[in-house]
Amino acid sequence: MDGIDQFSTSGAYVHAGEEFTRDTNYIEDRITRDGVPGAKGEPGWRVEPDRYRLVVARACPWAHRATIVRRLLGLEDVISLGICGPTHDVRSWTFDLDEGGKDPVLGIERLQQAYFTRFPDYPRGITVPAIVDVPSGAVVTNNFPQITLDFSTEWTDFHRAGAPDLYPEALRDEIDTVNKRVFTEVNNGVYRCGFAGSQAAYDAAYERLFTALDWLSERLAVQRYLVGDSITEADIRLFTTLVRFDAVYHGHFKCNRAKLTEMPVLWAYARDLFQTPGFGDTVNFGQIKQHYYIVHTDLNPTQIVPDGPDESGWSTAHHREGLGGRPFGAGTAPSRPATEG
Repeated sequence: MDGIDQFSTSGAYVHAGEEFTRDTNYIEDRITRDGVPGAKGEPGWRVEPDRYRLVVARACPWAHRATIVRRLLGLEDVISLGICGPTHDVRSWTFDLDEGGKDPVLGIERLQQAYFTRFPDYPRGITVPAIVDVPSGAVVTNNFPQITLDFSTEWTDFHRAGAPDLYPEALRDEIDTVNKRVFTEVNNGVYRCGFAGSQAAYDAAYERLFTALDWLSERLAVQRYLVGDSITEADIRLFTTLVRFDAVYHGHFKCNRAKLTEMPVLWAYARDLFQTPGFGDTVNFGQIKQHYYIVHTDLNPTQIVPDGPDESGWSTAHHREGLGGRPFGAGTAPSRPATEG
């Protein structure tokens, strides 16, 4: 989820002398079991099968979370998926991967069109993930932290049999606490390094990032998952940054104290998740690299996309089973093949 000003979809630029600050003003409408009225006075966005389309980009870590949660919970048959290409211009993410360059359900070339349908003068970045109301063609929300929580708590009537509880009520306070630190120091921390506008801003961001990664390594050295003994929302939020770390953040964002592969606990933890259905089968390293290295021309003016790193290590043994726990708790793994996302 990138967005700072009305002219930007990536929202991440180097501003000389400044620390990178992420815009966290989202369209805060929610889709709920009972239907919460919308910001423009709509009668309410109610959970309904086949009404909404989740628009993502495989490249984007914030959208990747929603793709994983949708798959783990088995919501593929009730919430359709639109996939933007890995690159975009200053106006919008585009559907250039689809035939004719148009989303086959929404019939639009740019995600911007769904935003403007609802907010003709929408002043902020056109961001993914976004949920679009298919009948009206209007964006409902781009509030990425809330989207996945609502998938877990408001869409339960449509979860697959055996769907895991990714946000168990008894653990929510701890999950929220962990998520807050992971977001500020890791998920957003890599961006603060990459788009620091001064040496001092970069040095401070670098120190905060690796202090948090050290903390996570210590925590995960004695437990298989971040909170409790099965996968939760917290693991999903951390994974989407870790899986991009060596491919993008280590070099492109100068997060180079160590590669993920040189941090033994986090590397084993990330491989454990990658090899779990719903995680690695939603990763597209090619599109991840294309996005960052082509779009961020202030960091990479040549737009050359690196060939490495070698991806074969992701399938090697992780030996995390010895820490106990069950990936899906009392639930089961998704059995349907990952045919999209």
